[in-house]
Amino acid sequence: MARLFGTDGVRGLANGDLTPELALSVSASAARVLSAHGHSPRPVAVVGRDPRASGEMLEAAVVAGLTSAGADVLRVGVQPTPAVAFLVAELSADLGVMISASHNPMPDNGIKLFAAGGQKLADGIEDEIESALSAEPARPTGAGIGRVSEVGDALDRYSQHLLAATPHPLTGLRVVVDCANGAASVVAPEVYRKAGADVVAIHAEPDGININDGCGSTHLGQLQSAVVEHGADLGIAHDGDADRCLAVDGSGEIVDGDQIMAVLALAMAESGELTHGTLVATVMSNLGLHLAMREHGVKLRTTAVGDRYVLEELRSGGYALGGEQSGHVVFPALATTGDGLLTALRLMSRVAQSGKSLAELAAVMRRLPQVLVNVRVADKAAVAKSPAVRDAVEAVEAELGGQGRVLLRPSGTEQLVRVMVEAPAHDIAQAAADKLAAVVAAVS
Repeated sequence: MARLFGTDGVRGLANGDLTPELALSVSASAARVLSAHGHSPRPVAVVGRDPRASGEMLEAAVVAGLTSAGADVLRVGVQPTPAVAFLVAELSADLGVMISASHNPMPDNGIKLFAAGGQKLADGIEDEIESALSAEPARPTGAGIGRVSEVGDALDRYSQHLLAATPHPLTGLRVVVDCANGAASVVAPEVYRKAGADVVAIHAEPDGININDGCGSTHLGQLQSAVVEHGADLGIAHDGDADRCLAVDGSGEIVDGDQIMAVLALAMAESGELTHGTLVATVMSNLGLHLAMREHGVKLRTTAVGDRYVLEELRSGGYALGGEQSGHVVFPALATTGDGLLTALRLMSRVAQSGKSLAELAAVMRRLPQVLVNVRVADKAAVAKSPAVRDAVEAVEAELGGQGRVLLRPSGTEQLVRVMVEAPAHDIAQAAADKLAAVVAAVS
């Protein structure tokens, strides 16, 4: 049976794969498991959600599950995922539950769990929660049933945290922010204005149905147009739960997560904040990021794909900055998870402090053309062991010399092998990827 928890919680079609019954069971099981691990016998859980319509239904189920297991619930309403993680620590809670499917379309939803301190749950704890779903536990009655209360100042607490982490006022900057009709719709424009920016907000009117609908960090076209139309210095794009951030420069050109990390890494190196002079990224980050960091004396450590692996490397090495090309960026001294608003504030602060445009700052890194081909296979393990595939990879790497990169990566959820090639020109990368994809298809 497939594991219930993916790389970022439980996710699926709301009321299809992810039913209220499942949400109730997962939240009740999480409360019991964390209680058994030495937390309070009456744990406290923070519960938040993004504004998609199914969140109302699933929030009711999650609250019922938690209270049925004897946990007290602090409801914080519609909040970004990083706000829920922050509030778990801020309110000294034992558990956090965020109901969101992030950048997924509206019909999907998900449940993300945070442990005390706002940390992501370890794989082992998730396994225990999943195993406990089939048990028939004793249920508290009477005064043992959990209680529910609202945290009226949750948004203010999170906003103050963000403003305190902004190193330079944004005075003089005009920014367009695309809120994806999601969880950032209220807080992002408000915080950016309080930090000093002149803000134009788009897609900031969530109705439960329009989240991520042709907008946000996965659909940048309207933000690009709006930046040029309003004569803005830059644009910021969030996804549905605001745990990521992409940007657009003043001419409408996209600035991706790798370029954002490059700008921030050099700013933090300059200010002495870049611990051990090291940036952490995944294997999917562009070779251009590696070359730029090498040129400026910054070490780059790479991890498997997924923000949980970036977080693990940041914690184990004591590093200060890491993230993904998709715009998940983590500052461990300031947040326990990717925070799109914090990332945007730090990026805009660098623009304001330096007096340079975002385009000038992002030019420190040149993105090499990157081609990704997904090859459906019968056996991912056979591909990994194949001498023919290994020889083909070595041949392409030799052709590219030091000017490109090859990465073959099996999908974690499907019988697919992802073939990624970077090269100085797109046609070179495409030809190399197609050649490798043909070999992979032939041996599977």
